[in-house]
Amino acid sequence: MHHDGGMAKSESFHIQIRDESIRLGQLLKLASFAEDGFHAKQMIEDGMVTVNGEVDTRRGAQIRNGDIVRVNGESVIVETA
Repeated sequence: MHHDGGMAKSESFHIQIRDESIRLGQLLKLASFAEDGFHAKQMIEDGMVTVNGEVDTRRGAQIRNGDIVRVNGESVIVETA
């Protein structure tokens, strides 16, 4: 029997970046997860952000095409334009 385990609520959307990679802190602002750089920094340092399923506490982590960044049950899939 197949059931989705309550995952149906999670939203996932695609976001395009101009360059080959983007820093995690910048991506949070671009995706409107964070209001500003300070807010992004707090979220990342508090362990609220996962990259491809792993918590990443580095604001400068390089996020690339195909990476999935998740905050508070919402996911963005990064694509290069």
